[in-house]
Amino acid sequence: MSHRISAGALVIDQGRLLLLRHFRKGEYDFWAPPGGGVEDGEELEQTARRETFEETGLRIETYQMAYIDELVDGSGRMVQFWFTARLLSGSMALSRNPDPRESISDAGWFAQDDLPEAHVFPAVLRGRFWHDWTRGFESIVRLPLKTSIF
Repeated sequence: MSHRISAGALVIDQGRLLLLRHFRKGEYDFWAPPGGGVEDGEELEQTARRETFEETGLRIETYQMAYIDELVDGSGRMVQFWFTARLLSGSMALSRNPDPRESISDAGWFAQDDLPEAHVFPAVLRGRFWHDWTRGFESIVRLPLKTSIF
């Protein structure tokens, strides 16, 4: 079984969360915060910052680890580390993503009551995340192991 380590950023700006739409007709359609695989000797926080910049053109500052998310599917197992973050600078530029395997078609800032109707990953963003965010993420939460649907 192959393993992949990833890191992502839960970027909050003016009470809204940054989400990217990953869409490939007939294959997948979901929204998720920016993130991706760790490269070489990169630290997890560096990965979250780099991936956010590559996928959006935005510079961020990471703060603390919020969630550890574990997924398994036919291709292997992935452990995703999610960090809280804030926007520093930049303007949205989805076309700059260097990974040709990704199909990021849209991005937006969403309040809790304004999340996209489509699938949002990780699922914690539809509920617990907002409570944890207002309380300051008192501890790292390990989310239950689940089968990836994408």
